[in-house]
This record gives sequence, structure tokens and C-alpha cells, in this order.
Amino acid sequence: MKEQVQSLGAVFLEMAIEEHAETAGGYAKELSEETHRKELAFLAEAAKDADIVISTAAIPGKKAPILITAAAVQGMKPGSVIVDLAAETGGNCELTQPGSEIVRNGVSILGPLNLASTVPLHASQMYAKNMAAFLGHIVQDGKLRLDFEDQIIRDTCVTHAGEVRKS
Repeated sequence: MKEQVQSLGAVFLEMAIEEHAETAGGYAKELSEETHRKELAFLAEAAKDADIVISTAAIPGKKAPILITAAAVQGMKPGSVIVDLAAETGGNCELTQPGSEIVRNGVSILGPLNLASTVPLHASQMYAKNMAAFLGHIVQDGKLRLDFEDQIIRDTCVTHAGEVRKS
């Protein structure tokens, strides 16, 4: 993700976090209250100088974590934009109204829903590219290669040899 952001000329924000912020499967997990407080302060400071903030943080099966508080929005420059791609699960910005575009203190806050449906051709192309890459990873020389030491294969295999591997 960092490389993709930087390839567009944007700045990818990174904060040193002492606790482990991912599950074994690579998904985000909730941070401790103290770490989250530090995270909010870090992001509020960074947002003051930002022209645009794009947020995508999600925790599977839970409400999106608030990363941009109303106070942080108030500290942003008029004309700035927040695109909250986590709006479907409540949003990363405290002021996000899912499915709407609002303006607070001169800052536009966009809470798009089902964004992939607005670009179906590109969403389909991206899905097809990801599927082709996955199949290229598990098929070698025309043969299915199921190396369960490989994290991608291990974490995506649901059943094998009549046994359920993931529930």
C-alpha cells in the first residue's frame, strides 16, 4: 500500500506502534486505548497541513475505528478534503455521514458507499488481475502447487483432502 500511495506523489503516514496491530491473518485489530490516543494526536497533527486525507482503516466484523476527530477536522485548512473509504462501516472520521458529502469548518468530508459500483469496469479489471495473480501463484508448470508453508496458500485454503481447514 505504501508504495502505491507514494507512486501517486502522496505521503503515506506511518506511526511507530509498539503493539502488534495485525491478526495472524494480516487483518487489522483494535489497538489499546493508550496507543489509539497517541494515534489520534499523530493524525490530527498531520491533518493540519494536508490538502486531502484518504482513510481506509477497517477491522473485519466491527465498526470502523475513528481516526479523525471533529477537533482534528476543525484544525484542518479550509478547502481540505477527507475521503472516508470506511464510510460503509461508520467511517474513520467522526463527522462522516455515510453516503453523503458534507462541509464542516470549510473541510469537505466525503463518505462514499459501495465505491466499486461506481467504477464497475475498473473494479472488474482489478478483481480479474488479483485472481490471475493468485492462480499464477498456486499453479506452477501447469500443476496445482499447495505448499501449506506458504502464507497465501495456507490462509486462503478453506478445505483440502476432505477436511475443513478454515471455519
